[in-house]
Amino acid sequence: MSTGSACVIGATGQIGRAAVRALAEEGWRVRAASRGGGRDESWPGSVESVAVDRDDDAAVAALIGDGCDVVLDCVAYGTAHARQLLDLADRVGSAVVISTGAVYEDDQGRGFGTQDRPDGAPRYPVPLPESQRTVPPGDGYGSRKVALERELLAAGDRLPTTLLRAGAIHGPHCRTPRELYFVKRALDGRPVRILAYGGRSRFHPVHVDNIAELVRLAAHRPGSRVLNAGDPQAPTVADIAAAVDAVLEVRGELVLIDGEPPHPHVGSTPWSLAHPLVYDMSAAERELGYRPVTGYAESLPATVAWLTDRLTADPDWRTAFPDMAAAYGPKTDLFDYAAEDAWLRGGGNSPAP
Repeated sequence: MSTGSACVIGATGQIGRAAVRALAEEGWRVRAASRGGGRDESWPGSVESVAVDRDDDAAVAALIGDGCDVVLDCVAYGTAHARQLLDLADRVGSAVVISTGAVYEDDQGRGFGTQDRPDGAPRYPVPLPESQRTVPPGDGYGSRKVALERELLAAGDRLPTTLLRAGAIHGPHCRTPRELYFVKRALDGRPVRILAYGGRSRFHPVHVDNIAELVRLAAHRPGSRVLNAGDPQAPTVADIAAAVDAVLEVRGELVLIDGEPPHPHVGSTPWSLAHPLVYDMSAAERELGYRPVTGYAESLPATVAWLTDRLTADPDWRTAFPDMAAAYGPKTDLFDYAAEDAWLRGGGNSPAP
């Protein structure tokens, strides 16, 4: 395949690091933009690092310069960012923009953030196709991503854009690493892993290298489209617990709750869903020729090693992963062992205090 020039916005984030590496190794001339202008040690020397404030229109325009063949935007969010890209459409061949599975809602209008509705948690089709309805545009995370998507898709004749609806992203350099939930328990010598919904929750993961592969393929095949981004497997949360324990060579006991968490601090994990969220990946296979470059189990050792190193350097998970603490701390203490022990002492039949 022939290559050209690529500009990556959000290059030192989790997705950006992998995508810059994949594009540069294939021969793309890559300008890697981030707020601090840093670079990843795995990038080839040909990568040009640039300091860019994503919300500074002039800085983004300067990044594009006289033009580039493809822009990858890892941090676009909302209508304003969509319009910023469209204002540069005459200098850009095509775009790839990272979206999220949080845009989806079920046929009853239930989506992410509606787990506590009286009529129950969302029930998505299995597997979930890109044609599934989405939440309306608004101020929430998924709603703002929908606004971004719609603005870009409406202008597909001006700027062909591939929107990638990523699942539960995993791999090194994640600011909110779900695997921390099990890695820290293993390192702490915690003997049990308490899982709601019988440990059967499935929240389709996607490794950053698989996202990078989708980006690489989309760069060669521009189009105005939405595609799911997922791994070849969607393991259950019980499978994930066992896989992390295996990497760390420990063995924790699974305590399964047949139903919802009895308390916000007991049995609720970053993958805990009442009903499965499993992506249909056939569109990516059909339109891009996508074949995943890794799977969950085979990619896990590197993720666990990275998390272990971070926790060794800073044992307080809240300071080691401040974004994780901000995301989950207000609603769920991920490591409230006292609440778990109180629930276990009650025979698993009474709510934790």
